Amino acid sequence: MAEAAARRLGPSIRDGLIITTAAGPAPFPVMAGSHPVPTADSEAAGRAALRLARSAAADETLIVLLSGGASAMMAVPIDSLTLADKARTTEVLLKNGASIGELNCVRKHLSAIKGGRLAAATAARTVTLAISDVVGDDLTVIGSGPTVADTSTYGEALRALDEHGGRDRFPAAVVSRLVTGTRGELPETPKLLGGSGSVARVIGSRHEAMAGAAAEARARGYSVRVLENPVVGEARTAAERSLAAAAEATGDRPICLISSGETTVHVKGPGRGGRNQEFALACVEAMSRLATDAALASVGTDGVDGPTDAAGAIVDSSTLQRAAAAALAPARYLENNDAHAFFAALGDLIRIGPTGTNVGDLQIILLA
Repeated sequence: MAEAAARRLGPSIRDGLIITTAAGPAPFPVMAGSHPVPTADSEAAGRAALRLARSAAADETLIVLLSGGASAMMAVPIDSLTLADKARTTEVLLKNGASIGELNCVRKHLSAIKGGRLAAATAARTVTLAISDVVGDDLTVIGSGPTVADTSTYGEALRALDEHGGRDRFPAAVVSRLVTGTRGELPETPKLLGGSGSVARVIGSRHEAMAGAAAEARARGYSVRVLENPVVGEARTAAERSLAAAAEATGDRPICLISSGETTVHVKGPGRGGRNQEFALACVEAMSRLATDAALASVGTDGVDGPTDAAGAIVDSSTLQRAAAAALAPARYLENNDAHAFFAALGDLIRIGPTGTNVGDLQIILLA
C-alpha cells in the first residue's frame, strides 16, 4: 500500500512512516512492530505515528493505510498504564477466546492512539484506506479504529474482561481504569471527530480472497460453492459446521467449497497452535467419515497462525489412518491445544511465510 501511494502521489508526500513486521526496501522509513502481543518496538512505532500526525498542518491530508495487525504493531499505553499492562491483557484475552471485536474494544480503552485518538491528534484532514481482517468490515474494529469515531464503551470493555478470564486475571491498573471509566470519571474514546472532508473506506476484505480462490478452483476444473456466511466462533465448533455443509454438498464433482472468517480458541492446554490449525485438527475424525475422498485446508491469509511458523494445516481422508500409524491421537492433541505438534509430525502444516496482508482466514474443502 505504501509503494502504491508513493507511485500515485510522488513528490506531494512530505513525510511518511511504515509500521510492519516485514523487512525489505520501502518508500518511507520503516519501524518494526510485533503481533499479536505488543512489544517495546510496537510502542516506539505508535509514538512515532502520533508525532507524524501532530506534525500535519490543517491544510494537509494525513493518509492512513491500515491493515490487520495494526492494533498490536502500533501501541501507545494511555496515561499511567504500561506496555506490560497492555501485553498481559492481550495475552489473557487471546487465550480465553475473546473475539476480535471484544479484544479491540479493550485495546481502544487502554490506548492513546486507538479508538479515533490518532485522528484526534492531528489538525489535518484524514483519509483512511483499510484492508479488513474483521468479519463485517467494521472500521471501528479494523486496527482498533485509530482514525474513526468509536462506538464502544468502557462498560463493554469491562464486560469483555469479566467474560474472558475474570478481573483477577488482568493487571490491577487495567481493571481500575476500566472501572473508573465505567463510572464516568474518565473521558470516553472520541465519539465525534472533526476534520472537514475526512473519509475512511475498506478497499479489500475476505470477499476478495474468496473470489480469488473461486477463480483458481474453476480454472482447475472444480464446481465451486462460495459460502458467504462468515466462519466465526470457537474453531472446533465452526469446523463441525463446515464439515456438515460439505456432507450436504450436491452438484457436479469435483466440488470446491470456499469459506472465510475468523474463529477463536479458548486455550486450556499447554500445546502450541493457532485457530486455523485447531480448526483443521477438529476435522480429522469427521473427515474420515465423509462418503467421498476429501481434503480441507484452513489458512491465515497473512501467512501466520497463532504464535507458530505455520499459516494453517491440511486434513484429508487419510489423515486419521496416518495418525493412527504414527500413534497420534487427534482427540488428545485437540484437548491440549497442540495442533502444531500433531500436524508437524504428519508433515501437514502449511508454511508459506508472511504474505504482507491480512483479510482473515480462508477455508477450502475439496470433494472428489
